[in-house]
Amino acid sequence: MMDMLDESGVGTLATIQNSKPFSRFMLFFHEDLTIYAATNKNTHKVEDIEANPYVHILLGLDVKNTNGEYFEIEAKANIDSSLESRRKFWDEKLRDWPSGPDDPNYVLLKLEPEHIRYFSKAGEGPEELSI
Repeated sequence: MMDMLDESGVGTLATIQNSKPFSRFMLFFHEDLTIYAATNKNTHKVEDIEANPYVHILLGLDVKNTNGEYFEIEAKANIDSSLESRRKFWDEKLRDWPSGPDDPNYVLLKLEPEHIRYFSKAGEGPEELSI
């Protein structure tokens, strides 16, 4: 999972919005098994997480590799607005937004996995890890 995050880092994050699932593509970073994603503090996803901190993340498959490995991750999210974390996880991939690690609207979603399902190949059963 960490190799996948290091190589691409792109996946989907689903929250609950108006009692329904809502997914969006995100750029993910990690420190060990804790996953982070940059966002604007004024977005719907922040509101969603404040109302219900449980999220679902998908990492892996892409257009070029539709039969490869992927992960399904159930996680508990919280908002990390500390300057230390924002600087630590700042990446040039974010340069179009925010303006930099000191941007007052830039926060991180800290996503702590509770259950991970790993599929080594589409169509095969998962390996599961509860944390």
